[in-house]
Amino acid sequence: MNIVILKYNAGNIRSVDHALRRLGVEATITDDHDLIRQADKVIFPGVGEAKYTIEYLRNHGLDKLLLELTNPVLGICLGMQLMCSHSEEGDADLLGIFDQKVKKFQSPSTDFKIPHMGWNTLTDTKSPLFEGISDNEFTYFVHSYYVPVCEHTIATTDYIHPFSAALHKDNYYATQFHPEKSAGVGERILKNFLAL
Repeated sequence: MNIVILKYNAGNIRSVDHALRRLGVEATITDDHDLIRQADKVIFPGVGEAKYTIEYLRNHGLDKLLLELTNPVLGICLGMQLMCSHSEEGDADLLGIFDQKVKKFQSPSTDFKIPHMGWNTLTDTKSPLFEGISDNEFTYFVHSYYVPVCEHTIATTDYIHPFSAALHKDNYYATQFHPEKSAGVGERILKNFLAL
């Protein structure tokens, strides 16, 4: 199987690569347009700032390429947010795969720290991405911005209020949590994506 991890100016690429290696999968880390088009699956990871990252993608033609792909794509964390239409982080227009705005968490009290960091549960899971995973399984999050629950939500998490832990539309899948840092549950989700 030909798996590509999209190489761009956002972090976390190596940890995704290591997680795939633990599954016995050798991925290609590249920004080569032809290699990305030819891949069986594309993983779009990310840790960083939305405004500068989307500018980088546009400057390298990766924004148009991502929109043209017909192979399954998995966005992770910032990768998921970049698939949305707009982010409050830097007031940035994004890829628009999901017609949703990315919003900043507003803490109602000192009980809720921002960023939302650590383990939290998934509920209302629905998608082949979550096959074999029951409600209230824990995954690992690190984020200050979130996507509201919407028609494309395939898993929900509650922190301050419910938000989209995962999205799906056509060949595009995305998780706000980090499957590569989510132990056995994360490994199962990556396996499910590779099996799509």
